[in-house]
Amino acid sequence: MTAHIVLVDNAKDWKAGFPELQVVQAKDYLLKPEYLKLKGVRVINLTRSYRYLSTGYYCSLLAEARRHKSIPSVRTMIDLGSKAIYNLDAEDLDTQVNRTLKRYSQQMNAAHFDMEIFFGQCEYKDLQGLARQIFELFPCPLLKVEFTYKNEWQIASIKPLFINNLTPDQQTFFGAALDKYIGKPWRAPRTKSFARYDMAILYNPKEDLPPSNLTALRKFIKVGKKLGIAIELIEKKDYTRLAEYDALFIRETTNIDHHTYRFAKKAEAEGMVVIDDPNSIVKCTNKVYLAELLTANNVSTLATIIMRKGHVSALEKSIGFPAVLKIPDGSFSRGVFKANNKDEATRITERLFKESDLILAQEYRYTNYDWRVGILNNQPLFVCKYFMSKAHWQIVKHGPSGHSTEGGFQSLPIDEAPREVINTALAAARLIGNGFYGVDLKQDDHGIYVIEVNDNPNLDSGVEDAILGDGLYQIILSEFIRRIESRKTQ
Repeated sequence: MTAHIVLVDNAKDWKAGFPELQVVQAKDYLLKPEYLKLKGVRVINLTRSYRYLSTGYYCSLLAEARRHKSIPSVRTMIDLGSKAIYNLDAEDLDTQVNRTLKRYSQQMNAAHFDMEIFFGQCEYKDLQGLARQIFELFPCPLLKVEFTYKNEWQIASIKPLFINNLTPDQQTFFGAALDKYIGKPWRAPRTKSFARYDMAILYNPKEDLPPSNLTALRKFIKVGKKLGIAIELIEKKDYTRLAEYDALFIRETTNIDHHTYRFAKKAEAEGMVVIDDPNSIVKCTNKVYLAELLTANNVSTLATIIMRKGHVSALEKSIGFPAVLKIPDGSFSRGVFKANNKDEATRITERLFKESDLILAQEYRYTNYDWRVGILNNQPLFVCKYFMSKAHWQIVKHGPSGHSTEGGFQSLPIDEAPREVINTALAAARLIGNGFYGVDLKQDDHGIYVIEVNDNPNLDSGVEDAILGDGLYQIILSEFIRRIESRKTQ
């Protein structure tokens, strides 16, 4: 039988009379090595907050990296925190809500109604089917659903509840619902299907460091015409039009708390082919997750530790100085700092811990360039050397005024790059999925090390396409066609 682990912030949150399960404090799950080695476990995350970059968020994030099944997943946390995503997913439920609650409206004589859902169970027998539907859309242990009546019943909000706030009556129901839940298999949500050849490329014409320059975007449009794909450049304002297309290619820097993720989520819900897909965005935009994932799967990386507030002393013992300190979701060298000594590390970490409950510390190892291997569907697509910015230790140097300077580059045919670099990059990308990734690696006399996996890698005309030319765009668009047609046959 599959083992279950219950995560709590405080051991006192787990009351006498609750099911007899292994209860672990969140801080121990995050930092103690024995939990990294566990296999085949299900994690029930009952921490006191699921906000972005909180301890609870990291518990589910690292559970996924360790191949532990977690409820709620990071995606569920993000979806519950985003009204735009909630509106998208709950929209189809409104008809069911109104039909189910209509017969209750006269009895209740009210315009507002709340329902708690614990592991898919509610206390109203006639509403159990509705509770199950909501739980399947938002698989979260404890939910509170608010309904309002304005000419018809609608869902006003869906919010998580937390174990430390339960009343004695709710605690009793919680225990019974959990007992029933742990014996059932966990299922993944289904997606819709579709059937056309129109593609949208999401971009931001005002972005300072976009993943593709305008010339590259024009090449996608030109090559798309030859392949029978009508490609249109869209922006944030075009969110409501997204369902008009069969595929979405995101060429704007992605992040979780951002419209790019909402576009990816909506595209997936509409049954569209989407790159970057939501799972890849979640996995790649957080460096803490990546560090845990690579380590757990024995992919070569630089010495790395995950730090909690108040544990800066571990940095000097484990990594030493200089060390590189990173916020979890930086991009293009933003949010990455070098600490030359303990005093600098203390100042930097104090600032970073205001943004995130966890930060990453990594061994500093200077090289003249980093490798970038572009990968699509687990096949190498291009290889580049990105050289460090002049008189700087990073590829991109961000000035205090916001101005940035970049180092040079050298593109190579794939068969001229070291085979070990390619193989290491492929091993890292396979852990994320089958999307379009850019794997960054360092190479020195000691070996080859993965720095990170990017879900939204650069593809600029004159740089990444220097070897294949238009053939690079054709390969990518042909993969979109393959995925569209494979869905049509399902």
